[in-house]
Amino acid sequence: MAQHFLVLTYPAQGHLNPALHLSHRLARSTSARVTFSTSIYGHRLMFPASAADEIVEDGLVSYLPFSDGYDDGFDPNIHCPFEFQDRFRSASSASLAALLRRLDELGRPVTCVIYNMLFSWAGDVARGHGVRSAVYWIQSAAVFAIYYHYFHGYEGLIKAHSHDPIFEVNLPSLPPLKIRDLPSFFGITSDEDPYSVLLKLFEQLFQLLDREEADSATTVLVNTFGELETETLAVSAERVKLIPVGPMAPPSLLEAVKDELEFDALGDLFRPDEKKYMEWLDAKPKRSVVYVSFGSLAAIKKRQTEEFVRWLRESERASLWVVRKDHEQVQGELEAALREAEAEGMVVEWCAQGRVLSHPAVGCFVTHCGWNSTLESLVCGVPTVGVPQWTDQGTNARLMEMWGAGVRAEADEEGVVAAEELRRCVEIAMGGGGAAEMRRSAEMWKDKALEAVAEGGSSDRNLRAFVAEASP
Repeated sequence: MAQHFLVLTYPAQGHLNPALHLSHRLARSTSARVTFSTSIYGHRLMFPASAADEIVEDGLVSYLPFSDGYDDGFDPNIHCPFEFQDRFRSASSASLAALLRRLDELGRPVTCVIYNMLFSWAGDVARGHGVRSAVYWIQSAAVFAIYYHYFHGYEGLIKAHSHDPIFEVNLPSLPPLKIRDLPSFFGITSDEDPYSVLLKLFEQLFQLLDREEADSATTVLVNTFGELETETLAVSAERVKLIPVGPMAPPSLLEAVKDELEFDALGDLFRPDEKKYMEWLDAKPKRSVVYVSFGSLAAIKKRQTEEFVRWLRESERASLWVVRKDHEQVQGELEAALREAEAEGMVVEWCAQGRVLSHPAVGCFVTHCGWNSTLESLVCGVPTVGVPQWTDQGTNARLMEMWGAGVRAEADEEGVVAAEELRRCVEIAMGGGGAAEMRRSAEMWKDKALEAVAEGGSSDRNLRAFVAEASP
């Protein structure tokens, strides 16, 4: 039987991209068939001209959605967040079972389901159909280890100090971390918090891994590379079978293939701005531009916008800002500040981030420190200024500091970074003194990342070995 991997993911920008990159990496490096599946809502955004039940092909990967019970998208103004987990699990499980049957009837039987780390139910469905499965952990190995320890003896300690951001926690296989460096969900103290459902989803995954630990039944593919997180991977692998297969990033960044920009943008749920930002960057000196983006989910507070405006009016550095269309007021305030500022700047609604980060004009990246953005900055050798907002971002900001490739901006008690602090951090990354050392560290990690995914590199070998082991 020919191998057929079904890759399941959640319909959020930060989940779609690493799943798409894994799907294409599997299809390009092996002879296996690969089908990518996200929710009907996410599928419609990716392929607006296609019917929901229509199989889409791109020459390498097939696309076919599942129903998660929210086919028009989850709207917190309409849907109850506390009903989300049960409805999502029930609808998705039934839909995945139907999808496996349909692919079998089409003569494309699935031999392995690779599912997003929030989809522990998918492992149960796959097992019920006699199909192998693997978890895809799209965050760092360090964050995996943190969640593992949280659910294995450290929950009480962390909860007891959740309101003290500088309390230091010592977890096995990890460097000392402060509470603020841990995933933000650990600060949830009530089941009435809408985000408590996400912490429960992580708990369900680790409960599944515990049940299957004895016979190593579950493999966890991790979007990292061995050279980056050597010790954490080694210690964690004593309990769970972790396989680093990253970094997952746009092919044009990893393979010097500059004609794959159409695929690079395939997973974008936001339409790239038509402003000619790449031409604007072309006219700028090397390492002179500050690139600022806070990802697809983070909302910018009013006070933070005021501090950004103050920094812009006083800054002498050119800057390129990504501000989503739904933040029109923020866009307007930043554009007004740029008109008054001495330095040049541009505000766009969305952009091809990989192309921007790989442009020689970009000198540093002011980022929310989502893991995808963190890996892309490493792959491009660009130092970061971390302004973490939630989830794993505080951990990622700390990791970049430890790797010598970034600096974390200090926020006040409301989570706002002052203009003076932003200026200080940007100068650390782009000015004199330690900036050169930070650039050297970033370039070193760039070389190691590219080596890991190159043919014969550590992540390439790991992925091929996983495919061989998963052979029916």
